[in-house]
Amino acid sequence: MDKSSMDFLLTLLNTPSPSGSEEDIQRKWLNYTKPFADEQRADGAGNAISIINPEGTLKIMLAGHCDEIGFMVKEIDAEGYIRVEKLGGISHKPALGMKVDILGEKEVVTGVFGVNAEHQGGTGDGFSFSDLFIDCGASNREEVAEVISIGDTAVYHRSPELLFGNKISGRGLDNRTGAFIAAETIKRLKLKTIPASVAAVSTVNEETNMGGAYYAGAAIQPDLAIVIDVTFAYDYPGSNRGGQPEVKLGGGPVLAVGPPVNKKAGLGLKETAEKQGINIQYELTPRQTGTDADKIRYTGSGITTVNVSLPLRYMHSPVETASLEDIEDVITLLAAYIEGLGADTSFQPLILD
Repeated sequence: MDKSSMDFLLTLLNTPSPSGSEEDIQRKWLNYTKPFADEQRADGAGNAISIINPEGTLKIMLAGHCDEIGFMVKEIDAEGYIRVEKLGGISHKPALGMKVDILGEKEVVTGVFGVNAEHQGGTGDGFSFSDLFIDCGASNREEVAEVISIGDTAVYHRSPELLFGNKISGRGLDNRTGAFIAAETIKRLKLKTIPASVAAVSTVNEETNMGGAYYAGAAIQPDLAIVIDVTFAYDYPGSNRGGQPEVKLGGGPVLAVGPPVNKKAGLGLKETAEKQGINIQYELTPRQTGTDADKIRYTGSGITTVNVSLPLRYMHSPVETASLEDIEDVITLLAAYIEGLGADTSFQPLILD
C-alpha cells in the first residue's frame, strides 16, 4: 500500500463516524476521491458517491459503510455523570476503564467509563449496559450541559495501531475499511479502459438501520451491487466458528455463499481470484448477509448483490484487528473483476431458451 493510500486509511480510522453522525468522514472521503472521480454527489441519507465512467452501459455499485458503532447520551445526572444508550451492536464489557470522546455540538469532550476498584469488590457478575457511566470531570449537571446535550454521540478515544505481521488494530475497522476499499478500487480502475460505470458509495447508518444502503440502491439502480464489509475471523483463542467455514487473517478475501448472493458474480470473483493468485475464503449466508446487501437487494425492482468481506478479529470492540495484506487483496480482486466485465455481462442466473 502506497503512502497516500495508507494516510487515507489512517485518516478514516481517526475520524469519529458514529452512525447518524457521518458528515465529517464523508467530506474527507469525497475530498480524497475527487481527483479521480468523473462525477460526485451526495444524497438525502448522507451517502457520499463518486463515479467513474458514468456513461458506461453496465452499472456497478461498490458499497462500503463508513459509520461505526458507538454511544448516545441519554441522561446527565445531578453530579455530572453521563449515562448512555447503545448506538449499534456495542457491548458494555470492553467499556470499563476506556476513554471516550463525546461529540458535542460546540466541542469534543473527553471522558472515561468509570470502573469500581477491585479493592472495593470490582465489577459484579450482574454488570449490564445500563450500569455504564461516563466521568468527564465535571462537578454537576449544569457544567456538563454547557457542552453536551441529550442525543449527542460518542466513540471510544482510540487511535489505530500497526501490529506485527502487517496487521492493523483500532476501533471502527468495521467498516471504514470498506469505504476505503471502495475508494481505492475506483482509484485503480480510473487508470483502465473499462465498459462499466462504477459508483463507489460510502454508505451511512449500516450499524443502526441500513437506510443509507436503501437510498443508494434506489437511486443508482446498478446491474450489480458489490457490498464490501467485514466478517468474523476465527483464528484467535476463544473464538467460536459455530459451524462456519474457517476464516483467518491473512487468508484472503471472504466470499459469501448462499441464497442472497448472486451465483454468477460469486463465480466470477472466484475465477478472478484464481487468475490473480489471490487466496479466498468463504462464509455461509443461508438467510441474510447481515450487511448493506440485505437492504440494497430489495430496492426498486430488485438489485443483484454479492458480498466480498475482510476478515476481522474482535468485531465491535475497541481493538478490531485486520490484515493490511487482506485489504490489498480485496482491492486487487475487485479491480480485476470489474475490469474483466463486458458491456453486455448478465448476472441473471436463469436464461430462457
